[in-house]
Amino acid sequence: MLSSKKINRLLVSLCLLLVAFTSVKAQSKKPKFHVIAFYTGKNDLAHISFVHEANRWFPKMAEKYNFAYDSTSNWGNMNAEFLSHYQAVIFLDTRPEDPAARAAFQKYMENGGGWIGFHFSAFALTPSDVPANWDWYHNMFLGSGQYVSNTWHPTLAILRVEDPRHPVTKGLPTLWKSQPNEWYRWEKDLRANPDITILLSIDSTSFPLGTGPKQSEIWHSGYYPVVWTNKNYKMVYMNMGHNDMDYDHHTNKELSHTLDNTIEDKLIINSLFWVVEGKKTDK
Repeated sequence: MLSSKKINRLLVSLCLLLVAFTSVKAQSKKPKFHVIAFYTGKNDLAHISFVHEANRWFPKMAEKYNFAYDSTSNWGNMNAEFLSHYQAVIFLDTRPEDPAARAAFQKYMENGGGWIGFHFSAFALTPSDVPANWDWYHNMFLGSGQYVSNTWHPTLAILRVEDPRHPVTKGLPTLWKSQPNEWYRWEKDLRANPDITILLSIDSTSFPLGTGPKQSEIWHSGYYPVVWTNKNYKMVYMNMGHNDMDYDHHTNKELSHTLDNTIEDKLIINSLFWVVEGKKTDK
């Protein structure tokens, strides 16, 4: 029989092993990184629909891939102290308007922060409620300049991978079918900007793209980038983020969704991990 002293030593050892195991388990659950998504969610119902969808989808991805996801509609949080807690920022629908918030975001990106922007976050048009009054963001960072036009109604497109070597497009097929979206055309030709790497564009097999009724909202030809990055920053912009809504019959019912498309989901997760863990000049 074991003596009481040996039993006590054994119990102590078991307790220490249990503590060590609990500590290792706790450490393994520590998020790999922290993400903050900003949104407004007050204007176009199609954009609001996407915001709600994204704020359901990202927490599921955070649990699956072991990162932390927070979201806020308070753009006043766009300051150095708040951003210092996050390795990546997402703009789900709009952009900051306050000059101090804009300056904080620019500094965050210049210091190596990560960013993903969806759809309307790149929109700017003078005159409009979202004027082109942020030169660094639209002309240098995004490189696209002002919005010019869009397709209508929201429709799927065949997308082409333009840079298969980039970590963002890793594992994506060369051609694939997107979820329905309202596609944007931009003021500037991104192909002429040496700082921009176009990752995905609309393939010509998508044409005609859009159903009208305005003929200008149906594209029959042209080159349209939809996902790109700026080599000077850890950033990815993607034009997706506008769900189809039943505006025609005034029901405002959701007719499509953006997420839960296997390939599109992979694109977003690839992008998120790259803007956090990659390098500005990753090719």
